[in-house]
Amino acid sequence: MTNKKQKTPVEETKTITEKKVEKPTQEKKTKQPDKPKGTKPHPKSMHRQRSKKYQEVRKLVERDKHYTLDEAVKLIKKISYAHFDASVDLHINVTRTGKLGEVDLPHSSGKTKRVVVVDDKVLKQIEAGQLDFDVLITHPQYMPKLAKFARILGPKGLMPNPKNGTITTEPEKVKAKLEKGNHLTLKTEAKAPLIHLSIGRASFSEKQLKENITAVLNAFKPSEVKAVFLAPTMGPSIRLQFPLSK
Repeated sequence: MTNKKQKTPVEETKTITEKKVEKPTQEKKTKQPDKPKGTKPHPKSMHRQRSKKYQEVRKLVERDKHYTLDEAVKLIKKISYAHFDASVDLHINVTRTGKLGEVDLPHSSGKTKRVVVVDDKVLKQIEAGQLDFDVLITHPQYMPKLAKFARILGPKGLMPNPKNGTITTEPEKVKAKLEKGNHLTLKTEAKAPLIHLSIGRASFSEKQLKENITAVLNAFKPSEVKAVFLAPTMGPSIRLQFPLSK
């Protein structure tokens, strides 16, 4: 009986290195099922869906017509279908962004504002996070105390500012004026040349609405305005002729 030849350590090492090293098998990625065709919404379906009532009153407005002030005010009452005293708003497309001025309406805008004059009590309320006001007015002497609340008031648009008249030596007089609801600031959106103003309520007489609208639009030069629209809270918009016909 013959003995098997024993391999030397060198031969064993050589044999091992010559063996084909198997690559670790990679896990196969599970294929995601294909999305069924036709599931992507059509661009038109992505637009806001209008109510049946809106679509009905929309038929009363001619899309390409520029309405006279008399026509627009008569029509605005017909197309406002809210079950409450809706706001009537002016939307003005202007040529530049920023503040373009101020105007006092002959009648109320229909919106009430909570106006507060700064005193020590109000400072404590602000410190406690109680911001129960829409407009904050201050005498210049309180500005150093208000400065520490700039990070709270600033982002909310509540920090008094000399440009809008909320820093004044006659704060009570300014408060009375603002509480009437007829003082408007003509200021655009931050990043778009659009001004949105509430100029009355649907319950106002045609005369009141026309006088308020006229007061606002007379504050603009024709070269400053691209387009003017009148709209109720709930209802389509009406494009106005501008400049106003006399």
